Amino acid sequence: MEIMLTNKTLVTSFVLTGLTDRPELQVPLFLVFLVIYLVTMVGNLGLITLIWKDPHLHTPMYLFLGSLALADACTSSSVTPRMLVNILDKSLMISLFECMAQYYFFGSSATTECFLLVVMAYDRYVAICDPLLYPVVMSHRLCILLMSISYVIGFLHPIVHIGLLFRLTFCRSNIIHHFYCEILPLFTISCTDPSINALVVFIFAAFIQAFTFMTIIVSYTRVLFIILKKKLKKGRSKAFSMCSAHLLSVSLFYGTLFFMYVRPGSGPDKYQNKMYSLFYTIIIPLLNPFIYSLRNKEVLGALRREIKK
Repeated sequence: MEIMLTNKTLVTSFVLTGLTDRPELQVPLFLVFLVIYLVTMVGNLGLITLIWKDPHLHTPMYLFLGSLALADACTSSSVTPRMLVNILDKSLMISLFECMAQYYFFGSSATTECFLLVVMAYDRYVAICDPLLYPVVMSHRLCILLMSISYVIGFLHPIVHIGLLFRLTFCRSNIIHHFYCEILPLFTISCTDPSINALVVFIFAAFIQAFTFMTIIVSYTRVLFIILKKKLKKGRSKAFSMCSAHLLSVSLFYGTLFFMYVRPGSGPDKYQNKMYSLFYTIIIPLLNPFIYSLRNKEVLGALRREIKK
């Protein structure tokens, strides 16, 4: 759709090119990502249900894990359903309002996940470094407060970028070379100079990602020293097991985010852009419930109890 204004044609809808323009790959891609989405939702929502129903999992660690699973489910749902529709829809059109809404929900859940990963790292730090004070420090009230702060920041952060998008006009191309409304490709088709927008995205991304990532690294560096001081091998093994899943999830999540938003220089090309986005919007939400569950004896035990019921 286009609007004529002051001798310019302003674009009010866009074409998402998707992952590929090869027709023979559309149906296989649809089936693959449909299965991935269903498994993602079953994994994350199943984990939330399991934590909610089993009293043995009503602890701060699993409360945060349930919140992370909710953020992952929201991330996947903000991107995958629309991508599935676009694969089958030959027009591939999305309105400006839908585009902004999709970016908002993705940005909100991704930002929330960054801060939830910090909260989970702090929880592990207290549990390993001050185990006797853990029940006192990680009180139910503090847990709710930390989760609430994570979600509030997540809800507020993308509003800044959405607000700045209103200063841009789109009057040349309406083609977004992506499979969802990522904000960076929008800048490349703007008729208005997007330098301010790009700078704000870089500043916020660098601050949020650097702050949260460094906080996690500092927490786990101190945890590592405590683990190495433990004399009992059993104690070391349990501590490493508690932290390894979280570190794997952090590495996968931040690795792609850094390359996407705070990479120096010109940044990734269109193909790399899509691959990085595919990883943190679809693959990581799929992997997280399995990363945190497969090596967790308490979660597996709770699952067995529910199956027996």
